[in-house]
Amino acid sequence: MLSSPSERQAHILEIVREGGFASIEHLATRFEVTQQTIRRLVNALCDQGLLRRIHGGVSLPVQNQNLAYGSRQGLNADAKRRIAHATAKFIPDGASLMIGLGTTPEYVAQALSRRQDLRIITNNLNVAAAFAQNPDVEITIAGGTLRPLDRDIVGETAARFFAGYRADYGIFGVGGIDQDGTLLDFHGDEVQARQSIAANSRVVVLVADITKFGRNATVRGGHLGDCHHLFTNGALPPTFASVSAKYADRIHTSDAVRIGASQS
Repeated sequence: MLSSPSERQAHILEIVREGGFASIEHLATRFEVTQQTIRRLVNALCDQGLLRRIHGGVSLPVQNQNLAYGSRQGLNADAKRRIAHATAKFIPDGASLMIGLGTTPEYVAQALSRRQDLRIITNNLNVAAAFAQNPDVEITIAGGTLRPLDRDIVGETAARFFAGYRADYGIFGVGGIDQDGTLLDFHGDEVQARQSIAANSRVVVLVADITKFGRNATVRGGHLGDCHHLFTNGALPPTFASVSAKYADRIHTSDAVRIGASQS
């Protein structure tokens, strides 16, 4: 039984993404709670732009842009912390890391913030701030035009910046993941920066909670098969069974991560 509101909301998103629609009555029966409780949960998801209210229930929104960064920071926070903790255990002291934009990479940075002798290469000011108080970490930040709401630098400037380095690990998130494993984002500039991290890192690490699977975003760029490791917080949705089976050796859930897994 799912107990916390955030766990229920994550599962509601999965149900709607699988079927395209879910009625309030069906969700209340599924979670064994009142319809009033379900309405509170789905109203919060609708307010964040993740679902759309329609008569009798909720459906997927027509989504052309991502949520505001502040809204994303708090969304599925517990899941992101677990993913970050698992990812941090995977990273050894003394490593060089490229860390990209997004809220889950920021959580990874926070989980790593007290580690020893890391070199951080990033286009994300939130990531840089997470390490700023640790004198044992060297931080290199991309220059260029800042996206003030997201506090990052993207596009050709960021792509050229990452291309000037070679890191042990590249860590990034995505806007969404399609059923065939295609990685999706909301802007071409985001894809460009992310792909430069992947191209210039020895080990490519994708961090994404399960709500990203099936989430709609419009710009294609990269594939799950390009990533050496995926850290997530649970089993992939049933519609991703083929992808899950194909890349099973690369998928680590935050409650069952084997540290020291192959980094090939």
